[in-house]
Order: sequence, then structure tokens, then C-alpha cells
Amino acid sequence: MAANFSKQEEVISQAIDHASSEMRELSLKIHENPETCYLEVQAHDNIVKYLESTGLTVTPHAFGLETAFSTEYGQGGRVVTFCVEYDALPVIGHGCGHNLIAVSSIAAFLGAVAALKATPNQPGRLRLLGTPAEEGGSGKIRLLEAGAFADVDVSLMSHPTPAFAHLPATMAGVSYATCLAAVGFEAHFTGTPAHAAQMPWAGVNAMDAAALSYSAIGMLRQQIKPTERINIIVPEGGTAHNVIPEKSRVRVSVRSETAREMNALRTRVENCFNGAALATGCSVNFVAAMDPYADIRPNESLAQEFARYMGSCGREYLCDLQNKDVGLFSTDMGNVSYDVPSLHGHFFIPAEKGVAMHTEGFRDAAKTPEAHEVTMGVAKGMAVAGLRVLIDDAFAKQVKEDFEQDKARR
Repeated sequence: MAANFSKQEEVISQAIDHASSEMRELSLKIHENPETCYLEVQAHDNIVKYLESTGLTVTPHAFGLETAFSTEYGQGGRVVTFCVEYDALPVIGHGCGHNLIAVSSIAAFLGAVAALKATPNQPGRLRLLGTPAEEGGSGKIRLLEAGAFADVDVSLMSHPTPAFAHLPATMAGVSYATCLAAVGFEAHFTGTPAHAAQMPWAGVNAMDAAALSYSAIGMLRQQIKPTERINIIVPEGGTAHNVIPEKSRVRVSVRSETAREMNALRTRVENCFNGAALATGCSVNFVAAMDPYADIRPNESLAQEFARYMGSCGREYLCDLQNKDVGLFSTDMGNVSYDVPSLHGHFFIPAEKGVAMHTEGFRDAAKTPEAHEVTMGVAKGMAVAGLRVLIDDAFAKQVKEDFEQDKARR
């Protein structure tokens, strides 16, 4: 198996090298035309057009989502899915590097397909799934609900970031990593309007409830864990200075290391809002603003295989199975990882010192030739890990066992 698989790795590498210039062109098209949640029309169409030009049959507008797509190669056997992201941030554009996520997964799929073609009579299916609206739009959650992952054995993707300051400069990324579970919601306070000068005592001030809850949550932050986050804004707090505000609206996001801890912290935050409503005499209503994003449950065997291959190429990835690296961000890929054994690695691209994700600086870093070169290397690692699931029964069994053991620990 080892000798045969080394041949598959060579086929993968050559196929991705061959497609690299086309991937670069596609990446720049996505980068230069940023589109936000569920509006990724050009990105969807450009990717579908490219895939069809390679001879693949593509399903556009897949699973009831206008900007999702799906294509598949192979027959029978296990199913490996590569997830493609391509939505952008409002105003900033591709400050999260989703153009690189897109082409890393597309190239990985093409490389794995080439290797599967070179392995006669090998059962197994490779699937490329376009997953819109990661930036708060819950695209993968909608796809989970639509059954897009129902028959999937493994799901893979990888995310670009600046280098992590806490890791040695020699590290190229992290393969065994998680992130924070997150949920977003709004507290809508309702009071009673009144003339602010003539009869303020007749009013019930909804802005007071917003201000009191803001202060209460600020105090709550003293008693939360270092990896937990509560972020709030006040989008609505009154209409005129001389009118006691009848309405106010507070938007909050809550993040914790696991979905269970996130739900517990959410209850504590809701108690702050309920207390503010009680203290001011207002009523409060909670309205969902974002589906809950789960933490990533990284699969040990997939992470090790990816790190092994990348190490063989001179790119060292952190893969500490005793200590998951916790990224202080959230993604709907976490929800996928609760249902399907998954890889969601982080790969470092060159960026100016101090540049963070979701900034114009990282947006600019995501379009450089150097970032593209790194991305194509990552695509090879994902293709190798994904293909191994199809052709190596013992490895696929271990991946599944890792997943079942993790489910028992949740």
C-alpha cells in the first residue's frame, strides 16, 4: 500500500501543478468581485463554468440554495467531500481569504480525481460542494438540513490565516485545531414612550434597559473563561432626544470552546437582559440573528495524514493530539464536523506584521502570488488525506473510530 500510495501522491502533485495557473485566475476573479452571503452569483457561475470546461457534470443551484453547487466523480464506495467557500465580508471584501479556500478545495478535488482515475476499478466517490454564506449566513447548516452530507464519510477544507504569534516561525500551519462555538441573537426591549421633559415619569425607558444590560454583560465578562467572548452593539436606542425611547435593540454574539459551554454562557447573557427588563419595567423578547455555529471537532487521523504529507514536502504543521489549538473564530464547518469526520486546518500565508483576519491588510495578502503558491501546496495535502479514505480500508476505519470516540466525549 505504501509504495502504491506514493504513486498516487505523485499523480496528485502533478495534477495540481498542472491546474495551478487556472486556479490562480479563478482565485483572482473571486477576489476582485467580492459577494456577500447568498449573493455569490459571479463566484458560483465562474466556478461552475470552469468545472464544466474540464468535462465534469455540475449541478448548479444545488440543494435548494441559489449559490450552492455540486459535482462528483467516481462510483460506489466511500464518499469524500471537499467544501468550497467563496463569500466575502461586507465593505472589506475578501478579508477572510475565501478566494483561497475556494481554489484550495477545487484543486484538491481535481488532484484526487486524477489519482482516482489512475487507480483502475477503485470504488469511491469524490465530491466538490459549493458552500455559500459562511460569514454568518449558516450556508453549511442549510446544506446539512438539505441532506448534502447525508452520505458523506469525510469532509475536508482548510483556511488561510496570518502566522500565529504563539507558534514558532518555522510552522506552516495547524492541522489539528478547533475554534469557538458561536451564536448571535438580539434582545428587543419595549417600554412606554412619553415626553422627556413634560412627563418623563409616564414613560418606561427602553434605552435604559439596553444601557443596563450593556453594563451587566460588561461585569459578567469578569467571570468568563479566557477563550470565551461576548460582543454587543446597540443598533437601536430611540428616535428623538425629547422622547422617552419606547424601543431599543441590542445585538450580541456569544462564543465558547464547545457548543455545550456556549449554550450555558448564552443563558447567563440572557439573564442579564431579563434582569435589565425587570429593573426598568420593560418587556424583552429574544430574536435569533445567527444560527448556532458549533466548535470544530477535528479528526485525529485526518489531521495526522495531512500533517504527514505536508511534512514530507518540507512544510511543518502543528498536530498535537493532546492539545488542540483553539482558534478564536467561528465557522459553520464546526456543525459539519459534528455530523461527519472532518479536517479544517489553518495554513499560514505571508502577511505584513500585525495584520489580522477580517482586515484590508489580510484581504490584500490573500491575492498575492506567494499566498497562491502556499494554497496549492495545501490542496495537495487535502487531496492525499481525502484519497486515502477512499483507497485505504484500514485508514478509513481508523478515521471512523476516531469520530465515534469523539462523539462519546462530547
